[in-house]
Amino acid sequence: MSQFFNRDISWLSFNERVLQEAARENVPLQEKINFLSIYSSNLDEFYRVRIPSLMAFLHFKHYNEKEKEEAATAEQVLQEVNKIILNQQMLYGSIIREVIIPALAKHNQVSIYNTPIPEAIYTETDAYFYTQVLAFLQPVFVSDKQTFFPENNHLYLAVQLERHGKEKTAIVNIPSQELPRFFTVDKNGKHYIVVLDDILRRNLAFIFPSYTILHCYSFKVTRDAELNIADEYSKDIADTIEAQIRKRDLGFATRFLYEPGMHIRALHTLLQYMGLTDANIVTGGRYHNLRDLGGLPVIPFEGSKYATWKPHLPAINSSAVSIFTQLQEKDIVLHVPYEPYDTVLRFFNEAAIDPDVTEVYVTLYRVANDSRIVHSLISAARNGKKVTAFVELKARFDEENNINWAKVMKAAGVKIIYSIPELKVHAKTAMVKRNAGDRVQYFGLLSTGNFNESTARFYTDHILFTTHAGLTRELELLFLFLNYREQAKNFPELQFNELLVAQFNLQGRFLSLIDREINNAQQGKEAHIIIKLNNLEEEVMINKLYEASNAGVKIQLIVRSICRIVPGIDGLSKNITVTRIVDKYLEHGRIFYFHNNGSPDLFMGSSDWMNRNIYHRIEVCFPVYDAGIKQQLIDILHLQLADNVQAVHINAQLQNVPVPSSEPRVRSQEAIWEYVGKIV
Repeated sequence: MSQFFNRDISWLSFNERVLQEAARENVPLQEKINFLSIYSSNLDEFYRVRIPSLMAFLHFKHYNEKEKEEAATAEQVLQEVNKIILNQQMLYGSIIREVIIPALAKHNQVSIYNTPIPEAIYTETDAYFYTQVLAFLQPVFVSDKQTFFPENNHLYLAVQLERHGKEKTAIVNIPSQELPRFFTVDKNGKHYIVVLDDILRRNLAFIFPSYTILHCYSFKVTRDAELNIADEYSKDIADTIEAQIRKRDLGFATRFLYEPGMHIRALHTLLQYMGLTDANIVTGGRYHNLRDLGGLPVIPFEGSKYATWKPHLPAINSSAVSIFTQLQEKDIVLHVPYEPYDTVLRFFNEAAIDPDVTEVYVTLYRVANDSRIVHSLISAARNGKKVTAFVELKARFDEENNINWAKVMKAAGVKIIYSIPELKVHAKTAMVKRNAGDRVQYFGLLSTGNFNESTARFYTDHILFTTHAGLTRELELLFLFLNYREQAKNFPELQFNELLVAQFNLQGRFLSLIDREINNAQQGKEAHIIIKLNNLEEEVMINKLYEASNAGVKIQLIVRSICRIVPGIDGLSKNITVTRIVDKYLEHGRIFYFHNNGSPDLFMGSSDWMNRNIYHRIEVCFPVYDAGIKQQLIDILHLQLADNVQAVHINAQLQNVPVPSSEPRVRSQEAIWEYVGKIV
């Protein structure tokens, strides 16, 4: 057995857990549908981001034994990946057929899925085709005289036609980018939900009036999402990235997904015609892009959605006393979405208008589409404050939105610092300077998640507001460093003692904290580590955890997604357990607990333990000094470790094993919501 799970297969294990949630009996119907949508969206991203890395090994010559070995391993992984995805897709289809459709039918909602459109609604669906759908169709005949380029994740029908004894193939676009994927008809006491694809299929004879329709198959192509950005930045990086974004959907094809039953000859003809013979050829279902299920027009009914957990309003939000005055009294922590994100908004809003505030600094990684935070920064600049925003333009799939906001801020007078060559800045930090008589006050904002009020509604994160002199002083150092847009190696004199900053001291500090627990265990003292992450991949950190396990340190990991550590193996990881929680909210916070012989140290921050976070990003983790806040976070960790409703344990075979049910039943997200309600 390998001492590391494969990264990609581990990620598929997480997506399988998402799919399992759609099948669970106690999950409300609308939420089941949402989990199906999330699974499909995740899988599309997997094919755009991870499959290209595996395929790259197969498409280049290999000049030495190591490269040949890597290529052989990649080929084996790709085969295993395809097998896993095929099994998951079969489960996906069965959930729709056996769970979703019957549940809708109980409430007089008819989903037309893999069945002909009922004659009772022909009038409505045909009228929709003639008046709406037809305007967006551009049928193309397969021939040697012209080429056809299928766009990334767009939907198409391959139609086999016959006329005068001769067969032809045509491609018809399904205009799901321009029109809703689902069309509804309310008739005879029933709510019919019809897939756009089927409306198009029913009317193919109108599109090809002089042909006999022989067969019709759906397909789509997924393309590599990587942007090819040179790190020299000889010109404006925003212009460079904008140019690459326009090319993204023209990238290398990583998957050709087609409907089962397509004739081999027709499949070969399409692949040759579109130049896709090197793509990963995958059999799917009748319908693709089922992330669109998130917009399935279901009529809500009692019990169709999760119960609402109204965020608990902290006293700071309603107080007329300035947030900066309140922070002079004590540090504050915010647990979202159990508390509203409004406290963060207030921090930036007050900074924009407070006459004593002179400077505002912030790192922005993923910005909300209608960002109130950015509007506050713009107001601050227009109100005469010095505002500096580091905007990471290489945040995958958010590049365009970040560029647009950066231009708006720059026009308003905000100083914009762009991406560092060969690094991404993933830190979630902000700082405000404020005059107080003859001295300057510093206020820090350190978060485990993005400054994004949209995702804060369903991502669980923790945000620390602090005036701690050591933390704020080093925040200022961080922003000075970012201003130069240089590699950390060019600043050997720059040292961080309070903050843990990737490229400087983050990995070394975490390794030393683990070593301290190892030393305590070897001396017979209690030794305990709890780490909550999104992803655990990097081998140096994993090997150090293995060393700690063998020394007798109790290690409890809460890992949402990728997890390469193999738990529970004698002589390797006997003292390591891994918990995964998938529920109403997306687990996103990173927390690091070290027992320290009864005087625990606790850190939070932006960094997972992945190669990219540790070696290719600027990340910031930070200590929590306030005893009350530290205890809150420890209590939250223990509630998650006690979860026996939504949690699973990852075993040595990378299986999601449900935590045995017992009393009391603990659903950690609900328990945390109740807990936060008692402490605000």
